[in-house]
Amino acid sequence: MPANLQQLRVLVVDDNPHMLKIVRTILNAFGIDNIFEAESVREGLDIARHESIDIAIVDYQMEPDNGLTLIRKLRDEDQTSNPLIPIVMLSAYSERTRVIAARDAGVNEFCCKPITAKDLFAKISAVIDRPRAYVRTKEFFGPDRRRHDPNKYKGPKRRSDDPDQSDAA
Repeated sequence: MPANLQQLRVLVVDDNPHMLKIVRTILNAFGIDNIFEAESVREGLDIARHESIDIAIVDYQMEPDNGLTLIRKLRDEDQTSNPLIPIVMLSAYSERTRVIAARDAGVNEFCCKPITAKDLFAKISAVIDRPRAYVRTKEFFGPDRRRHDPNKYKGPKRRSDDPDQSDAA
């Protein structure tokens, strides 16, 4: 369990005022009072540019832009001062394609709606207690998408395109 959640500054971006209230209520129950709310990608990005935010909680489906647009902008160091901000995505749509799209945009955690305090707490705890290293390539910047421990693998090949280690013997 994370130590002192009271110190966290959380940005919540969702175009549904009712969902903003639900997330705020859950965060308040965790002892988090420094909550910034935005109802659009533009408003969320503006807050992220002017406030020191520790965690962003972003809805997937918003109009006219969706949460993926915001995540890409938050990960762009030319658009925000903290591209390493941990991001939890909320979505009522949990199909594999959406989860992969969110991961590929740079989210740290994905939380399905309807959210529960237990699920949101687990996601916040994960970004605090088990932060992942960030990776930068030509096409991607965000948390390492691999969740397994590579040190546990003892086989000859970690990837399908690795040279066959058995030929070296």
